[in-house]
Amino acid sequence: MYIVCSDLEGVLVPEVWIAVAEKTGIPELRLTTRDISDYDVLMKKRIAILHEHNLKLKDIQNVIATMEPLEGAVAFLNWLRSETQIIIVSDTYIEFAMPLMKKLMWPTLLCHSLDIDESGAIVGYRLRQKNAKKNTIRALSGLNYQTIGMGDSYNDIAMLKAADHGILFCPPQNVRNEFPEFPVCTHYAQLTALLKKILCNKLE
Repeated sequence: MYIVCSDLEGVLVPEVWIAVAEKTGIPELRLTTRDISDYDVLMKKRIAILHEHNLKLKDIQNVIATMEPLEGAVAFLNWLRSETQIIIVSDTYIEFAMPLMKKLMWPTLLCHSLDIDESGAIVGYRLRQKNAKKNTIRALSGLNYQTIGMGDSYNDIAMLKAADHGILFCPPQNVRNEFPEFPVCTHYAQLTALLKKILCNKLE
């Protein structure tokens, strides 16, 4: 029996921090795990930028409330859930994700959480666990599931490597170049076709 573990941003919804950067006009917030592989370095940089510009959690949540899933994402998820189980395994935060989960029809989400001070400012973050994406795959493998990992960024690579099948979906060229061992899909029809082959054990 297969179970799919998918990244969220860049695979099913747009990148939250890029949307915030566009709304606020702060280009430094466009950096994501597609650009910086060290997640701690990236988050500390983001938090410092938010403090510099006096942006609070509510400001980010207001941007997220206007975001929609990527075109075709809901239909793709509906198809996939009719075929097998899927868990969204993301390095986003529960304080960000709920409006997006509602628009995706409430898939199961494993993610992290934020530390917020009395003024509503983001002052830190708490990982659910280190290497959460890879460890989720390992835990499911220990339950005798065959696993499929889907992602687009550096922080997804450990998950893809740990899975029985790893797939890159719309990755940037730098990630694609560094990890040529993974098949690349650039639209949901192509991803659906590949998953059908895997699920039917017809992958060559």
